[in-house]
Amino acid sequence: MVALVLGLALAPALPPAAAAQAAPYAAAPYAAAHAPLASAPYATAADGKPTVRLSAKEAGKGGSVTVSGRGWRPKALLTLLICGQNMIGGTNSCANGDGRAVTTDTQGAFRRKLPVAEPPKPCPCVVHVATVTGAAADAEAAFTVAGHPVAPLPTEHAGGRLAVVAQPRLTGSSNLLTWFGAPAQRELRVTVGNLGPAPAKDPVFQVGTSHGVFAPQWAEQQWRGTVPAGKKAEVRLPVELPAGAHGDYLVSLKYGGKVLVEQPWGVGRPWGVTLFWVLLCVVVPTAVFRIGMAVVDRVRPHLPGRDHGRSSGRTRPAGRTRAAGRPPGAAGTGKRIRNRTARERAGDGTGTPDDSAALPWFTPDTAPSTTTSTERPTSKGSA
Repeated sequence: MVALVLGLALAPALPPAAAAQAAPYAAAPYAAAHAPLASAPYATAADGKPTVRLSAKEAGKGGSVTVSGRGWRPKALLTLLICGQNMIGGTNSCANGDGRAVTTDTQGAFRRKLPVAEPPKPCPCVVHVATVTGAAADAEAAFTVAGHPVAPLPTEHAGGRLAVVAQPRLTGSSNLLTWFGAPAQRELRVTVGNLGPAPAKDPVFQVGTSHGVFAPQWAEQQWRGTVPAGKKAEVRLPVELPAGAHGDYLVSLKYGGKVLVEQPWGVGRPWGVTLFWVLLCVVVPTAVFRIGMAVVDRVRPHLPGRDHGRSSGRTRPAGRTRAAGRPPGAAGTGKRIRNRTARERAGDGTGTPDDSAALPWFTPDTAPSTTTSTERPTSKGSA
């Protein structure tokens, strides 16, 4: 005990080489005392990689196993699945209906109980843990489903084995039709290398798009070309989303049952569709209102003295002239009054109406003389 205390006290003062030699001797008792904790069976031991640990290595259908892990992204959503054939066929070999979801804590750790179910493929089986959103990460731990069939793994294909050797890219841009809800289109460009002994001729890929927590919708696409053994080539595959799709999508590329790449794709909202509906809500009510008013104006009854019968239905009162409506002193009023007086006086005589209408104001016998008309009246008191 005294030697251990002296070794720990002198370790900081020793040179690096001496400290490195003394550290194993000083830490030996501590490691021996905590050997069960240090040898915890984690599936992935690489530094910086997420890890998975199971409470039991074997269980039967109807039981449960506790799955725990650490090294994951904080507050990440994970899925837990029991898969057959070491999941070489993807999630198609997993018991998806009996899977579970869990969210990691702030330290990137989790703990969740998973019911044991028989996968659609025979064992060897694994417990597969993968992220749902964000950066892709996964880990697996070997597990045996008691009573489930066991079969050897399928033999590896002797042809070309393709692997991604460069960062994938999505090329292309949206146009005006996409702004109005047309399907968004891009081109996925991936540089792959052939790691197999034989050339890969006209390989068939699976391109999938997923939105949120939904599973990808896969579609097979054949690339026309050949990737020689030990060589690389750029593969270009079209990607298309449904009409009106918007939000955060994830484009995945699968070959030989293995997902090669996952590329995020942010799609903008089709604001043209929103503008169309806003205009439709404004134009249609206005058009309906105008049509309704036109129908009402056509079917309603027309009263006498209104509209087209206004001019023929109205009569002027007897004896009412345009001059009578003018204010006193208006131009031409006195002349019209004198003409009317002359006509009325002529109508009292024996002449015909035509003769009376042609008579002037005064007859020659009654016309005032020039002397009389030019004499000025004498003022009062003048001689």
